Parts: sequence; structure tokens; C-alpha cells
Amino acid sequence: MNVGPRARVLVFVAIVVALVATAGVYVLAQGREVRAQRDAEPEAVRTPVAEVVDGPRIVFRHTGLDNELGVVAMVPLDDPGGARAFTGVSCDRVAAGPDGASCLTIDRGVVTTYEAHSYDADWQEVDSSPLPGIPSRTRLSPDGTLVGTTSFVSGHSYMTAGFSTATEIHAFDGSRTWGNLEKFDLVIEGTQVRPTDRNIWGVTFVDDETFYATVAEGGRTWLVEGDLTERTLTSVSADAECPAVSPDGSQVAFKVDVDPGRKVVWQITVQDLATGERTLLEQGPRGVDDQVEWLDDDTLLYGMPRADEPGVTDVWSLDTTADAAPQLLVEQAWSATVVR
Repeated sequence: MNVGPRARVLVFVAIVVALVATAGVYVLAQGREVRAQRDAEPEAVRTPVAEVVDGPRIVFRHTGLDNELGVVAMVPLDDPGGARAFTGVSCDRVAAGPDGASCLTIDRGVVTTYEAHSYDADWQEVDSSPLPGIPSRTRLSPDGTLVGTTSFVSGHSYMTAGFSTATEIHAFDGSRTWGNLEKFDLVIEGTQVRPTDRNIWGVTFVDDETFYATVAEGGRTWLVEGDLTERTLTSVSADAECPAVSPDGSQVAFKVDVDPGRKVVWQITVQDLATGERTLLEQGPRGVDDQVEWLDDDTLLYGMPRADEPGVTDVWSLDTTADAAPQLLVEQAWSATVVR
């Protein structure tokens, strides 16, 4: 039987309508499944911010699949598994101090933008500025006057070939900036070098003048000591990523690749700054991709994703002895910092 052009058009339209209807049912079902998964997650036990904010505490990004996903929360330092206080501020990366916090955000609007925000002790914004790329790391100086930020300007992780970062230091209130640390003079093993491919990330402050960071150049990473007054970066030792200096300033912890030349497998190492002696935490996590934090002078914190729950992460603790085993410290948490 011959079918005319008009009939063929009507058949085509009917098929399209059926496909759209089927897709709509599928999307609706998927949406219900996602909502059901979120509804099934137990709500975190809450406490008022005023109950936590004036004492020693751990501040972090909540990663539970609930209505507070991405919101900054805090728990008492002496009760990390207890009720958490939610600040109402959402961050993709956060670092806190006694008098304020640094918050890096991604705004996924029509055009995705990235920003760095400073909040006071009452979680009121005091400054904001654009970031050049995807937020990666942030830290405050011990006195809270300086902020360090790292963004990916190409690539999405430190395992991406050809990734590029922008790391900057600025005053907490936005009154001054030291700009991109790539503009600082770089001294490697006593020789000033001017590489075209340098990358810098993971600032950790000693005080309002001295800091440590990672520099990658010539296919190798270096732990460097930075001087804001002299605008210099000076190598301390090779093969170190994302450092964190201990509260007493005597040690620095960082990631090292324990499987070089094959695939990247990071483990945590602690270095004594006076002697240069390193301790690999062999029972610690393999594949950790975080800038660790110090719980105290003998214990580290770090975040790890859950293998069976995409998007959910937990914060673990690890003593700085070679044979120490990790301990789960704060569930559904990421980007933890300790306010003493």
C-alpha cells in the first residue's frame, strides 16, 4: 500500500511523541529514585552554631546526601562524632580559623564562575573575589590575616596530564594581594631557575610571612619555603605534594607518589624540618588526594571518598607513626580544618 507524504509525516510525529513521552516517564522515574535515595539518608544530628562556635572545633564541608549537602558544618574538637552545627554557608572548599573562614565556591549558572569568599566569625561575608579556575585548595595563616588559594585553570586533578594551576595569596579582608606565586623568584637546590612550565599549589602558612607549598618544574615536584617579603620560593626537599605544617612548626606532612613511573599512588609522609628525616605512613591511605590537616602535633586528618556512595566523603585520622592505622573521625565530611 502506498503511503502519501502527509501520512508519513503523521507517523513520524506519532513516533516522536511516543519517544518523548517514554523519555519523560524515564526521567521522572530517575528523579523519584534520586529523591528516594536522598530521603533515605539519615539526617545529621544537629546542634545550634552557638553551642560550637566559641570552642575548639573541626570545621568541614558536609557531604551527606541530604538537604545540607555542601553546607559548612562544625563539631566540637572533643566530640567529632557528635551533633554538628550548620552555618548556612555553602562551600566547595573551606578553611577556618578562630576569627573567620575562607570559602571557595563554584556557581554553576548559565556561565560557570568560581569565587573566593572571606567570612567573619559570625559567618557574614567580608570580602569576595573571582578565581581563575576550579577551586582546589585554601588555607588561612595562623593569625587569620592571610588566605592562600589554588585553582585548576586547566585539567581537573593533579593526576591529569598537562594540568595547570594558579596559586595566590591575599589579605583576608581583600586589602592587599601578593598575586600569583608563579611570579616569585624560584631557587632550586641553591640555583635560581626560571622554568616556563612551573606549577605551584597547596599553600600552608607558618606565620604571616613564611609559608610552604609545592612547586612542579622539569617533571619533578619540590617542597618549597616561601617568603612574602622577599617574594621567593626556595626548595627544601624533592618529591612532595600538598604540604601541611604542624601546629608547632616542626614538621610538615604531604603526599608522595609511591608508584612513580607507573600510575600515581599517593601516600602520606611526614618530614622533620630540622633534620630532613621522612617517615612514610605505610598503613595509611593509598590514593589519598587531599591536603592533609593536623589534628594535633602527632595526628593528621584527611578526606577520602566512599567507594560505594559517589559524592560522599569521610574524614579520617592517622597518627604520625609508621605503623599507625587510619581511624574514621567525621562521617560525611570533606575539607576539614581544626580551630584550636
